[in-house]
Amino acid sequence: MSPRLVLVGPPGAGKSSVGRRLARHLGVELRDTDADIERTAGKSITDIFIDDGEPAFRELERAAVAAALAEHEGVLALGGGAVGHAETRAALRGHTVVFLDVGLADAVGRVGLNRDRPLLLDSPRAQLKRLLDERRPLYEEVASVTVVTTGRSIDEVVQEVILHV
Repeated sequence: MSPRLVLVGPPGAGKSSVGRRLARHLGVELRDTDADIERTAGKSITDIFIDDGEPAFRELERAAVAAALAEHEGVLALGGGAVGHAETRAALRGHTVVFLDVGLADAVGRVGLNRDRPLLLDSPRAQLKRLLDERRPLYEEVASVTVVTTGRSIDEVVQEVILHV
């Protein structure tokens, strides 16, 4: 069993919205590892960060990605920081991984001041730029395909993903 495709990218790239539309178009289910983590922990990601710290969250994330890669056959959306773990990057080898690439201005516009994104609570624009800069090489490392979402509609992105997978 293996996901049909895996979506990676920073906050605001469109993983959830593109993932929902892709799954519907392909006639498969969407699984989001962030939702899996919240279900397992019994609390929101923000609360995990506050109560347990980022290292605890990252371990839950690593386990959630490993389980989803083994169990899910549809579209899989990973949290923006999942590629930070070397074990996760290794596990993604051999899968069809789509990096949804987004520019800073579009990402900020989509994320805004979303309080459900704990790493963006302090100075969201600066934090998002830092995350984009730090994680871009990791997204590129795992990607089979890169699709730019900047300035594009969900349908345009979905059509390009379908052309490449």
